[in-house]
Amino acid sequence: MTVTTAKWSVEDYHHMIETGLLDDRPVELLNGEIIEMTPEREPHAFYSRTSAKYLEVLLGEQAEVLQGKPITMPSNNSEPQPDIAVVQPLGREYLQHHPYPENIFLLIEFSHSSLKKDLDPKAKAYAAAGIAEYWVVNLRTMELIVMRDPVEGEYRSQVTWREDTINPLAFADVSVSVNRMLS
Repeated sequence: MTVTTAKWSVEDYHHMIETGLLDDRPVELLNGEIIEMTPEREPHAFYSRTSAKYLEVLLGEQAEVLQGKPITMPSNNSEPQPDIAVVQPLGREYLQHHPYPENIFLLIEFSHSSLKKDLDPKAKAYAAAGIAEYWVVNLRTMELIVMRDPVEGEYRSQVTWREDTINPLAFADVSVSVNRMLS
């Protein structure tokens, strides 16, 4: 007997949200599957909040820094809620849709218990959608994993940072202190 999993589209997911079916359920849509989100512990909340504030200061008006808000990737039926999404500052356009891949400069996840999910299905979904740069902060080892160059659902470049500074691809003139993100 073959077991087939029902896949959901972004439109199906939005309909479930509109009807209240998913009220009070911490979920996200990833590759057509509704996935329960891992509860956020104190270190996760602290690092994501302080890093978002730091990036807001560094980037100013060049980008909008979203914390835990949905992004929509129609090509792979995904609507995850990354910890930080650095997106084009399109103002009221976001009343019509969440940021699409072409609006996204950088995504960041802070991981402790969700590390495996963030490094595999999420990284693959982001790469498949063509998101140029994805960072994962490993809260267990206090390392920054930087993924770039998405090709056919995989990031071809993955580098781990523990110190120094890094320049996001979309903002070559902006130096982000890895120490500041991890301390």
